Amino acid sequence: MTPFRIALASLPFPASPDDSVYRVIGALWEAAEADADLICFPECYVPGYRFVGKPVPPPDPEFLELVWSEIAENAARADIGVVLGTERVDHGRLLITVLVINRDGSRAGFQDKVQLDPSEEPVCSSGEQRRVFTSGAVTFGIAICHEGWRYPETVRWAARHGAQVVFHPHLHDQAGTFHEIAIQCRAAENTCYFASVNYKDVGAPLTSAIADPDGALVTCGSVGQDGLLVADIDVARATRLLATRYKPL
Repeated sequence: MTPFRIALASLPFPASPDDSVYRVIGALWEAAEADADLICFPECYVPGYRFVGKPVPPPDPEFLELVWSEIAENAARADIGVVLGTERVDHGRLLITVLVINRDGSRAGFQDKVQLDPSEEPVCSSGEQRRVFTSGAVTFGIAICHEGWRYPETVRWAARHGAQVVFHPHLHDQAGTFHEIAIQCRAAENTCYFASVNYKDVGAPLTSAIADPDGALVTCGSVGQDGLLVADIDVARATRLLATRYKPL
């Protein structure tokens, strides 16, 4: 077994941007105390996802830059990698994104949301590229919310480019029958781990969960329960066999 410990932070919707930062820092220290190597947060957790009718101030690039640095400093002190759901403004365009922070506090870069939900398109711009990241012995990719549910190609892209685990930060607030199964399918169809993390209190019967390369659930949280979901993944099992066998037309 080649173990790697990941944590998913199922947290309440933040009361304010400052509250989102407070909760992120608290969760990353809690994850570090649990010996996690990497922690992932829900979609746009800093400053809060702005498309569900909850009060979120207008985008503030200066605020984001300051708090990204504050979170990175804490990550370095806690010796933990961070997969942070956030947003950013690039040349006047608002992007839904994930910032990856290395264990030493350096920034590995962003994965922007390429496949937007139709409700996001009037406000946000689409990202333009995909990438994978490395933390220790693990290579990982990111598919943000709608991408992982409706565009399985985004997960397959990551697996074909080396990802042994694909993180799936999202906010899902609607009842549905296929989403839980989709988590298992994304893992099984690519022979990789799939780690999906939702907000705690958005009214959907869907929680955070991790599926293994056979599509079995490693662990899942209880609906409405906040806090960390921590699990060890066996990197050696994530062969990506089925993803690499795909023959594009």
